[in-house]
Amino acid sequence: MQVLYQRYPDIRIEGENYLPLPLYRHVASFLSMFKLALIGLIIIGKDPFALCGMQAPGIWVWSQENKIYACMMVFFFSNMIENQCMSTGAFEITLNDVPVWSKLESGHLPSMQQLVQILENEMKMNVHMDTLPHHRS
Repeated sequence: MQVLYQRYPDIRIEGENYLPLPLYRHVASFLSMFKLALIGLIIIGKDPFALCGMQAPGIWVWSQENKIYACMMVFFFSNMIENQCMSTGAFEITLNDVPVWSKLESGHLPSMQQLVQILENEMKMNVHMDTLPHHRS
């Protein structure tokens, strides 16, 4: 940003979140609720498998013997998956409301040289378009 502000002092740079697909948002929301319920069950010590008439698997027995570690594992593992669901990796650049770069389309971030070149080309094109005579019909 500092390099761009030095080169183009009148430029306005804004950042905002790019929402993921609704399916991924719902999966992340479900995981968040499931994580809290699972941590609650681990802390309380209530065996959900006994309610279903099933024998508790070894991982559940382990979680009851190591509650703090199990809760931390559930918390961090769930957060990792939630963050993956919510991350889009978007880096979109617009100039005067015209898209000039999309990481979603290109698959990579522009280098500083590419970014400066893109902005210079777009600004030259805008100046050229402003100097063309306007015809009225």
